[in-house]
Amino acid sequence: MMAFGLPRAAAVTLLLCLAAASAASDDVVSMVFVKSAVAKGAVCLDGSPPVYHFSPGSGSGADNWVVHMEGGGWCKTPEECAVRKGNFRGSSKYMKPLSFSGILGGSQQYNPDFYNWNRVKVRYCDGSSFTGDVEEVDSSTNLHYRGARVWDAIIEDLLNRGMSKAKNAILSGCSAGGLAAILHCDKFNDLLPPSASVKCVSDAGYFIDGTDITGNKFVRTSFKNVVNLHGSVKNLPSSCTSRTSPELCFFPQHVLPTLKTPLFILNAAYDSWQIRNILVPSAADKKKEWAKCKLDIKGCSSSQLVTLQHFRDEFLSALPKPGQSPSVGMFIDSCFAHCQSGAQDSWNADGSPSLQKTKIGKAVGDWFFDRAVSQRIDCPYPCNQSCIDNEDD
Repeated sequence: MMAFGLPRAAAVTLLLCLAAASAASDDVVSMVFVKSAVAKGAVCLDGSPPVYHFSPGSGSGADNWVVHMEGGGWCKTPEECAVRKGNFRGSSKYMKPLSFSGILGGSQQYNPDFYNWNRVKVRYCDGSSFTGDVEEVDSSTNLHYRGARVWDAIIEDLLNRGMSKAKNAILSGCSAGGLAAILHCDKFNDLLPPSASVKCVSDAGYFIDGTDITGNKFVRTSFKNVVNLHGSVKNLPSSCTSRTSPELCFFPQHVLPTLKTPLFILNAAYDSWQIRNILVPSAADKKKEWAKCKLDIKGCSSSQLVTLQHFRDEFLSALPKPGQSPSVGMFIDSCFAHCQSGAQDSWNADGSPSLQKTKIGKAVGDWFFDRAVSQRIDCPYPCNQSCIDNEDD
């Protein structure tokens, strides 16, 4: 007998691959609309209710929680935010159920440390890394800058679901969500029981205060516009804003010195988003000489690779020094990637990126459970042949 017109051996191989893929990913996880949040003004950019996806824990993980925040950049002008109102980046009207994978995966084989925890994905619809709070709504645009209220409302809902009794908890996120995991880390810790083990994981959220190829601080100006538009100042860590300009507190290197809660930094030293937006923003490459290199590091010229190596040096210099902060975990690979915790192929599967023979999922688990001091920094590109180009949220 043959399946789909394939010979028996090929059919068996196909079925085994399908079974493995199914085991690595959960069934579709439905959405939870926090409708009670609307009365508090905790809404997406368009005024729709915030959303999260929830898969309950079981067995030994019934009292443990991982809350993962979606990424998706920022909007720094009313015009940019207005565009988001027409898609899931700014409105829950366009959101759909999704499958969990990576750090949220429900397979013991592929996510042994967290598979049976209460697993939550917080959707991102505010454009400010959950920091905005402007009371006034512009009647001409109907834009609501309420990211901080959204975060508060969702966390309150999760606390009522049982997270208030958590024994172990992780606040994590990717990209803009990875930055949010740092900005809200201590606050998250303060909301949970003193007896709980609470830590944070930032995936591709360690944005550096770097210079572009023309010597300008393009991203610093962008973050300043985000902070001003969304009224973010009062929702950034006061331990940072009391020392420096508010927009600098969007750069984790200025927040970490006073962060109290243990943090794991997962990042590519050649972060593809940072290469395209911090090192070589479009405004700095009007002749598009970097077009191929920005799409694929393998398309970079020898001189461009030298520039990328200098960027790696700048990135590494912005990190905590290994050994000085044992509560800080690090997995800094030499991949051309952005976000590596949300997809099974980069988290903990056969062929996933590894450092010192350790995959990302194992490194994070070792760090959370204090099985090992987990601080790994890769050698320069192109030394790591296990890299996967990833851009998942």
